Amino acid sequence: MTKKQRYDYIIEYFKANAPDAETELLYDNPYQLLVAVILSAQCTDKRVNLTTPAIFRKYPDAEALSKTDFDTLFPLIRSISYPNNKTKHLIGMAQMLVKDFNGEVPLTVEELIKLPGVGRKTANVITSVVDQQPNMAVDTHVFRVSARVGLTTNAKTPLAAEKQLIANFPKELVYIAHHWLILHGRYTCLARSPKCNQCGITAACKYYAQQQKKLTR
Repeated sequence: MTKKQRYDYIIEYFKANAPDAETELLYDNPYQLLVAVILSAQCTDKRVNLTTPAIFRKYPDAEALSKTDFDTLFPLIRSISYPNNKTKHLIGMAQMLVKDFNGEVPLTVEELIKLPGVGRKTANVITSVVDQQPNMAVDTHVFRVSARVGLTTNAKTPLAAEKQLIANFPKELVYIAHHWLILHGRYTCLARSPKCNQCGITAACKYYAQQQKKLTR
């Protein structure tokens, strides 16, 4: 199977089986999504979704969040991984939004990565989810699944994987392909024990083909 055939097969499968794939983070507007994505670094979406309602009630917009202080915000974030840094990042992010962006979340990667706590992955998430821009956020799930299946080849870094994925997915599908790969990695193509017997793309998967060869030796 060529790389193009592999991509075509996987695209058709997910189009049929996950046509409405989307982020599992709960949010109502770009500001809330930005807060949630910053909190989600090395933390589960489930934990973030349990944490954000209280934050959004107390700080409904960037203006409100920019006026708080560490000791007031920290208790709301305590259950999240790396709460000290994330508390500082959220306050700094909100202050910069108010100061430089009139309280609104910018929708370019270049502007977003200027914000505290926002790296390339987070910026790609925001722009692809909010605006369906053809940006690919590569987290651990996307990095693992794309390499294991064979969508990427010898990609040593998330940026290298990102470039390969963007080059091979049709531009109009990049934003949803991000969710396809994340959700597949989260629930099926697990890191230690992939559920190959429940997977619908084994016919196009390099890893599965290798495992089958081992069984026949």
